[in-house]
Amino acid sequence: MKFKKFQLSIIALLTVFFVLQSCQKKPLKITKKQHSRSEIDTLIAVAHKYFEKGKFDSSYYYFDKAKKEAILKKDTSRILHSISFMAEIELNQGDYSSSEATIIEALPLLKNPGRFPYGNCNIYNTLASVYFFKLDYDNSICYFNKCINLKVDEFQKANSKNNIALVFMEKKEYRKAIQILLPLTLKKEFINNEKKYVILNNLGYSYFKLGDSKAIHYLKESLKLRKIKKDDWGLITIYSRLAEFYLEKNPSLAYKYSHIAYEKATKIKDVNDRLISLTLLIKSSEGDESKKYALDYIRINDSNNKARQIAKNQFAKMKYDSKNEREENQKLKIEKIQNEFQLEQQKNRVLLLFYFITIGIIATLGIVKYLYSKNKTDKIKTTIETENRISKKLHDEVANDLYQTIAFAETQDLGSNENKALLLSNLGNIYYTTRNISRENSPLIKGIEFETEIKELLSSFSSKTVNIIANGIEQVDWKKLDNIKTIIVYRVLQELLINMKKHSNCSLAMLIFKKNKNNLEINYSDNGAGAPIDEIIKGKGLQNVRNRILDVKGNITFESEPNEGFKSNIVLPL
Repeated sequence: MKFKKFQLSIIALLTVFFVLQSCQKKPLKITKKQHSRSEIDTLIAVAHKYFEKGKFDSSYYYFDKAKKEAILKKDTSRILHSISFMAEIELNQGDYSSSEATIIEALPLLKNPGRFPYGNCNIYNTLASVYFFKLDYDNSICYFNKCINLKVDEFQKANSKNNIALVFMEKKEYRKAIQILLPLTLKKEFINNEKKYVILNNLGYSYFKLGDSKAIHYLKESLKLRKIKKDDWGLITIYSRLAEFYLEKNPSLAYKYSHIAYEKATKIKDVNDRLISLTLLIKSSEGDESKKYALDYIRINDSNNKARQIAKNQFAKMKYDSKNEREENQKLKIEKIQNEFQLEQQKNRVLLLFYFITIGIIATLGIVKYLYSKNKTDKIKTTIETENRISKKLHDEVANDLYQTIAFAETQDLGSNENKALLLSNLGNIYYTTRNISRENSPLIKGIEFETEIKELLSSFSSKTVNIIANGIEQVDWKKLDNIKTIIVYRVLQELLINMKKHSNCSLAMLIFKKNKNNLEINYSDNGAGAPIDEIIKGKGLQNVRNRILDVKGNITFESEPNEGFKSNIVLPL
C-alpha cells in the first residue's frame, strides 16, 4: 500500500526537527559590551522563551522586533538569526510561501560565509525545507548542499546529508537515500549521539520501501535507542513506521504500534502526528472502530486547519505592518522615481511607435512595389509565352497545311470535281485549326454559354476515327465556377484532348461530369495505346494541368499502362 501523504508528513516533520536542532545547536552568543546589542539580545531571548513554550505568535512578534532593531544597527548576525526563526515559525504553521519570502530576505546578507557559517547554514537549511514542502526537490537539495560546503563541523554536515536523503526518500529514490545514510551510521559524530536513531530509522524505512529484509533490523535498532533516550517525538515516528511496516503482514501488530503512536502524540499535543497515527489506525482497524477513528481524524484535521489559518493571518498582519513601517519614509521618493520612470517609458513608447510606423510604411511601400513589379513581369512573361505558343502552333499546324494547299492549287486541275472537293476539305481543316487556336487563347464566358463552349471543344476533337462521348455536362451548375476555375477546366480538358489526339491512337474517349458534395468531379478515360505513367506525365502539358488544379486546392490523378488506355480523375471545389 502507498501512503504518499503519510510519508510526506513524517519526512516533513523530521526535516523541521533537524532544522530546529541545527538552529539550537549553535545558539547566538550574547554580547553585553554594547548597549545596543544588549537590547536586541533581550528581544531575541524573549522570542526564544515563547518559541520553546510553543507560543509561536508571540515568538514571531519579538523576533520581528529584534530584526528591525538589528537592521537599524546593521547587525548582520542578529538579522540572520531573527529571520531564520521567523521563517521557521511560518514553516511550522504550513505557510510555505510566506516562509520562503521571509528567508529570501536574508540571502543578500550571506556575502561572507566564513564570517557567519552557522547562521548561513541555518538560513540554507530553512530555505531547503521550504522547497521540500513545496515539492521543489532540486532546489531543496541545492540549498542543503550549500550548507555542506560551508566551513561547519562534521555533525552539521551530516545533518544536511541526512536531509538530502529525506528528499530522495520523498522522490522514491530509496537506493540513493541508502547510499547517503549507510555511511552516516559509521560516522563517529553519530555512533554515540542521540541522533543516530534518526539515521537508523530513515535507513530502515528506505530498505522497507525497497522490500529488503534488512529493514526491520534498522527500525528495531532505532526503536531501542529512542526508548533509552525516552524521546516521545522520535518514538512517535518509529512506531508509525513500524505500523506501516506491519500493516499488510500483521494488521493487529500494526494497530498496536499505531495506537501507541497516537497516545504519545496526544500526550505531547502534536496534531500532525495524531493525524498520521489516526490514518494508520483507520487502515488497521475495522467496522465501527475504523469509523470512529475516521471521525476523529476529520474533527482534529478541521480544528488544526482553523488554528493554522488563524496563525497564518496573524503572521501576515505582523509582516504587513512591519513592511508598511519600513516603507513609509521612502514612499514619496519611490513615487517620484516611479513618475519619472513612467514619463521616460511613455517618451520611449512614442518614439518606438513612431519608429515602427515608419518602418511599417516603408516596408509596405516596398512590398507593394515588389508585387506590382513582379505582377507586371509575370504578365509580360505570360504574354511572351502565349505569343510564342501561338506562333509555334500557326507554324506547325497552319502554315504547313496552308503551304501544301497552295501547292496543291498550283499543280492540280481545279476544274476536276474531285480536286475541287479535296481543296475545299483542306481549306476547311485550315479553318477549324485556326478557330481552335483562337479559342485556346480567347477569354471564356460563364454559365450556360460555357457549357456550349465545352461541347464545341469536345466536338472539335471528334473525327471519323475518334468518337468522344460526354455525359453529365447539363447536370453541372456551371454558374458556380468562378473565372479562374472556368479557365482551368477548359484548359485542362483541352490539354487532355490534345494529349489524346497526339499520343493515344484511341478510337473512343469518354468524359463524365458530376457534382460530388461541394466538388466538381470529371472522369476522363480512353481506349488508346497507353504507356507507363512516368512517361505520360513527363511532358510539360500534363505537368501544367496538375499545377493548375493544385493552385485552386483541387486534386488530379493519372492512371495508364501499355495497351490499357489512359485515365484521369479531376476534383475541383465549387
